Amino acid sequence: MMNIAQYLDSTYLKTPEQSGISDEETLQIDKKLAQEAMENGIFAVMIRPDYVADIKKYLQEKNSNVVVGTVIGFHEGTYSIAEKLAEASKAIEDGADELDFVINYNAYLKGELALVKDEFVQCTKLALQHHKVVKWIIEIAALTDAQIADITKNISNWALENFSENDLPNIFVKSSTGFYQTEGGKPNGATFEGIQIMLDNAGKLPVKAAGGVRTPEDAEKMISMGVKRIGTSSALGLIKNETSSEGY
Repeated sequence: MMNIAQYLDSTYLKTPEQSGISDEETLQIDKKLAQEAMENGIFAVMIRPDYVADIKKYLQEKNSNVVVGTVIGFHEGTYSIAEKLAEASKAIEDGADELDFVINYNAYLKGELALVKDEFVQCTKLALQHHKVVKWIIEIAALTDAQIADITKNISNWALENFSENDLPNIFVKSSTGFYQTEGGKPNGATFEGIQIMLDNAGKLPVKAAGGVRTPEDAEKMISMGVKRIGTSSALGLIKNETSSEGY
């Protein structure tokens, strides 16, 4: 069996308000994810910015090299560039290793491509200057196949135009937040079809599949397609060959 743990970002992104629990209970969930990651070779934990400092400290105290990732402009992506830069700067200060920005896909859908490009360039530059991995969530459930291809290709071109060849492996295109509300039971996360479109248009940029990867077989297929990372709230279950009923 393929070792999928090294591809996984074990993810918990609900706020205390969304889950109906306290800040402390949320932190304990994040610590549990971190502990599971250490024990099972899971590459990263992906958590909300408010908990980055505590989880980074927790992992450092245990001499762990588990990566800490967080989300920026989450989940709507409509934060201003200044707001995203401020949130990212705080996450960097708190010790985040990776920053997953939600691209302003609403601006993209309105044809405001210059704004989206400016956001991409400024935020990516900040991350790379601090030697962080940056991922851009394009929210494929909100886009048509043609739009998925177009925005992915734009991100690839902007990366080539503004950053060095050595930077490109650290600039990802990512599928989903897991929070987008679809209609008619349509998937709101990664699908094989959507991911293939991203892979076909990402050029030299790596692709992260997030949401909807619920079985080890799905994870292995995504990896065999060329995906470099997988975001899931069921990382431990995937490693233990269990099918997940979680939404993300």
